[in-house]
Amino acid sequence: MTIQYRARAFLGSMALASVVLSSLTWAQQTSGATATDKPAAGASQVPATQPLFATVNGKPITQNDFHAAYGTFLRQKFYHGQVPEDQLQQARKEVTDQLVNRILYQEEMDRRGITPDVEDVARRVQVYEQRYAGSPAWQKNRETLLPGLKDQLGQQSRQARLEQAVRDVPTPTAEETKAFYTSKPELFTEPEKLHLYSILLAVDPSSPRAAWDAALREAEAIVRRIRAGASFAEQARLFSKDPSADNGGDMGYLHLGMLPDNLQAKIDQFKFGEVAEPIEMLQGIGVFRLDERVSAKLQPFENVAKRAGELLLRERQEAAWTGLLAKLRAEAKIVVFDEPTNAGADRSAGK
Repeated sequence: MTIQYRARAFLGSMALASVVLSSLTWAQQTSGATATDKPAAGASQVPATQPLFATVNGKPITQNDFHAAYGTFLRQKFYHGQVPEDQLQQARKEVTDQLVNRILYQEEMDRRGITPDVEDVARRVQVYEQRYAGSPAWQKNRETLLPGLKDQLGQQSRQARLEQAVRDVPTPTAEETKAFYTSKPELFTEPEKLHLYSILLAVDPSSPRAAWDAALREAEAIVRRIRAGASFAEQARLFSKDPSADNGGDMGYLHLGMLPDNLQAKIDQFKFGEVAEPIEMLQGIGVFRLDERVSAKLQPFENVAKRAGELLLRERQEAAWTGLLAKLRAEAKIVVFDEPTNAGADRSAGK
């Protein structure tokens, strides 16, 4: 794979499209890369006038393509479309990869002769028609927008068919499934679990310190009563605001990872059957009793054979899909420019 970067990173300001138009950026972003838009024999695949952002096997990605994709990415991933300064380069890389990958997938779909599911595309167009039926902007621009929308949905349909074909791998044999189970016991091990009882004295997080101190004093009084012989269950029913109160504070068996890390660390120090000192938590003050700790346990293969087979199949499907992209990128000639340029100034880029 040949990848070249030129000059400084280009992350200038860009206009954001409307909500309706943003849903149509696929067709715009992949202009010049569809099966029906091939240059004449011997002609350059790079436009002579549009500023380039990148080329993929000679096919262009313009600065406008990048701006449109980048704007959509920001709206989807960052509040108000503002990317944090320390994430600028990563955001730019993700968008660049998306644009490059789309062209590579389209080339592969062309090579395999994959066509859209026409009926599915028609159904999805109808969904858009219904969604924007009351939009004056849609009604005004409908005839202009529909071709791009149909092309976008058609490309998505083609890629879905490509992915389905690539992920169609053989079902693992019983021997392969058993070997997978043996090699990854952590996937089939029931984690450690705790049988825990609790009493929660709820405090609003925004309450003043005095409210928290009062709850702490009340929790300490509850602990003293229980240690003196009072029933934990009765104290839970009387004072706890946790859902477990109706069960006498019985939270049941909780797997490792179900509790916040700071609370888990303290519970790990508990002695069985003893009521611990009150703990300040986000929801208020908690009183806990640890009754049992069940160690992690590897499930017998017979009990998880079906799940093991499903996990192995899913792993192979994912490997097939990511492997295809890795192969396409390894074989591609990708040239990325960091400043606007034109074909006349860069026809030899990447050589």
